[in-house]
Amino acid sequence: MRDDYIKEALKVVPDPNMLINVVSRRVKQLRRGNRPLVESLEKLSPEDTALREIIEGKISFELA
Repeated sequence: MRDDYIKEALKVVPDPNMLINVVSRRVKQLRRGNRPLVESLEKLSPEDTALREIIEGKISFELA
């Protein structure tokens, strides 16, 4: 995972544990064939794609 994406995503999801949960859940979805919600000119790993989706506000989360 790219450090710059992690730092940016932590601005959106300030709790590192919550960020890990959100990213891991989305990575599972992407690996099962769900389409990415962001476009990229470069080939991103599922982890980086999930972080970009969080940074760009395409994924939301709720504290239960």
